[in-house]
Amino acid sequence: MATVWAAGAVAAVLGVGVVVIWLGSAVLAVHRAGGAADLAALAAAGRAASGAEAACGRARTVAERMGVELAGCRLVDWDALVEVRAPVPGPLDEWGTAHARARAGPVDRPG
Repeated sequence: MATVWAAGAVAAVLGVGVVVIWLGSAVLAVHRAGGAADLAALAAAGRAASGAEAACGRARTVAERMGVELAGCRLVDWDALVEVRAPVPGPLDEWGTAHARARAGPVDRPG
C-alpha cells in the first residue's frame, strides 16, 4: 500500500514541476517581449531624425535579434511607438503570444 502512495506522490510532484516550468517559460516570454520592445523603441527614437522608415527599420533589426516579431512601429513627432510579439515556447504556444508596447523619445522640459 505504501508503494502506491509513494508512486502517487512522485507523480504529483512531477506534475507540479512540469506546470511550474510551463508557467516559467510563459513569464520569460513576457519579460523578453518587454525588454525587446524597450530596446526597439530606443533604437527607433535614436534614428527618428532620419525618418520613420529608417527608424522602424532599425527597430525591426533590434526586435529580430532579440528573437521577437515587430508587430507595429510608428513615429509621432519625435516619439517612437513600438509593439512586439514574442512566441511562448512549449505547449503553452497554443494560447497565443506575449505582447509588449514601448515608447521612447525626448523628455519634455517643464516651463
